[in-house]
Amino acid sequence: MTSPSAVLDLLVLTFNCGKSLINVPVFAHHLQTALSQNASGLPDLVVLSLQEIAPLSYCFIGGYFLNPYLTRFEEAVNIAAQSHSDAHPDENETARNADSAVSLTLPASPAKPYTLVRANNVGYTGILLFARDPSRLQDIQEAEVGFGAADMGNKGAVGLRMLYEGVSGESTEVTFVSTHLAAMEWNLPRRNANWAAIMRGMAFENPEAVVTNFRNSSSTPSTPSVEETDEPVDQLRDEQLGLLHDEHDAQQLRLQQQLHDISVFRPSSHLFVSGDLNYRISTTSPPPSAAFPSLDPESVHYYPEFFRLDQLTRERKAGRTLHGLEEHEVRFPPTYKYDVLPPKAGANEGLELDVPWKFASHRYPSWTDRILFLDVPFWAKGKATANNSNESQGPIMNVRAYDALPLLRSSDHRPVFLRVDVPLIDPKDLAPPASIAESNTSAVTDPRVRLPIEIDPEAWERRAAARRKEVMAGWSMFLCSTKQGAWILSTMIIVGLSAYWLYRGF
Repeated sequence: MTSPSAVLDLLVLTFNCGKSLINVPVFAHHLQTALSQNASGLPDLVVLSLQEIAPLSYCFIGGYFLNPYLTRFEEAVNIAAQSHSDAHPDENETARNADSAVSLTLPASPAKPYTLVRANNVGYTGILLFARDPSRLQDIQEAEVGFGAADMGNKGAVGLRMLYEGVSGESTEVTFVSTHLAAMEWNLPRRNANWAAIMRGMAFENPEAVVTNFRNSSSTPSTPSVEETDEPVDQLRDEQLGLLHDEHDAQQLRLQQQLHDISVFRPSSHLFVSGDLNYRISTTSPPPSAAFPSLDPESVHYYPEFFRLDQLTRERKAGRTLHGLEEHEVRFPPTYKYDVLPPKAGANEGLELDVPWKFASHRYPSWTDRILFLDVPFWAKGKATANNSNESQGPIMNVRAYDALPLLRSSDHRPVFLRVDVPLIDPKDLAPPASIAESNTSAVTDPRVRLPIEIDPEAWERRAAARRKEVMAGWSMFLCSTKQGAWILSTMIIVGLSAYWLYRGF
């Protein structure tokens, strides 16, 4: 079990990029303010949840076309981290010394503060994982699901799961999900359905293989034949049916447990869900005379008054979305939708830190960009308290900051970040004990105990089929809608016609 100081210092940031390249110095400056909020040292891990990373054709094709967009985030993270370290040399030097005390080898020269450990995307939606010490991460797994047109990734979710080992040897499992749900005020049912698609279709191993392997390893219980017993035939038949029924139930329970382990809600893992969740404060677009949230504390329309209309909070508490997840108190203004105004006179175009804006008149300002997490379960808190008399309430998710960053000119969303100390609870202690896991009581609503929706056994097959469609759609859009694609298409036509006429000439 974890000690009071055994934590993973984590920063999760979600940002809808508006299909544009970010301004690296500006993003780095704003990220540095996030790193400094209620903290002096650098976090152990930084996770970026990105939506609308680039034009859709680039996102569908990936690789060479998407790399320039992702590389800018890597540059910005390290610039921000280095600037933060320069401003807090004592704290970060102490952290480096603590890391080196348990390391067998030291780098010959100072490296970048963070290493990009993993980057993955499903269409528009991506996730980037940065670590100060990548050697502390083990068993990294990926998962993805699309729920856009034809299950493609114009809307979708991508996930990472890993085991993190702390300085003192404690370890914990962490799962991150980055997602982009359906837009528009009136699309509330579809947003809830998108979340259901994540629970059903996001699997960190192939569920069909899990089911097949389980069936191959299962055996029918042996039962005595009529010739081997003196009991009446009817009584023996009833006993045999009872044994078969009990064994079938036990097998189904074991299969569900194995599928649970590869789901988003793995019982032994922490979970963070972040992204442009697109939940609004109304199911209709605003009329011309609608009252909008104000950032003026003296106004009767001060923005906290509007948060009570937040769809996500209502739907989550009603058990219709983001099942079992918690959110720290939201104190920041709406993060969408902003109209970016022309630069102020004399503004530095290369380093515009204060972007003029107004709320877009055709959308209600809403808190679309959010970060939620599974809290420490009661059984883990109770076990920690019993094992450590110094802990009165057990381990907690210690949220240091949950805030929005300033607007960037390239997007109509504001980035949102969460800085939290995650307790390093051993996976076996985070998972529910057998007495709870095997109970049939409906009082236990924690999704680590019981999945809200069963996993689709064909999830990986569906995703593979959708990925093939994405590649075809991506190249089609690229060739037909971009200058580079037009040149390539024209060249191919010219070369083809030339080859044809040369062939005819011979």
